[in-house]
Amino acid sequence: MNLILKKKTKIPYIAYYLLEKINKLNKQNQKEIIKTWSRSSTIIPSMIGHTISIYNGKKHIPIYISNDLIGHKLGEFSLTRTFYSHKKNEKKLSRK
Repeated sequence: MNLILKKKTKIPYIAYYLLEKINKLNKQNQKEIIKTWSRSSTIIPSMIGHTISIYNGKKHIPIYISNDLIGHKLGEFSLTRTFYSHKKNEKKLSRK
């Protein structure tokens, strides 16, 4: 028996309210910042040219959507943790 396996493709997830806002702005040809908490939404081609503010747990970070970002998740571009460099020990630096 020859079984033909078809590759399953995932449908990109996008929050319904976010999709409605983008479609509304596209119909009106307006550009304004859209605030969202949906970090798991996928960037789709209808979002190109819009600025979306993504919440990282502390503040909203504005991201301008371009062609290169299609297919990525919104959460990839708003980091939730900030790295503060390791403190240099003064005694180790002043060796003679």
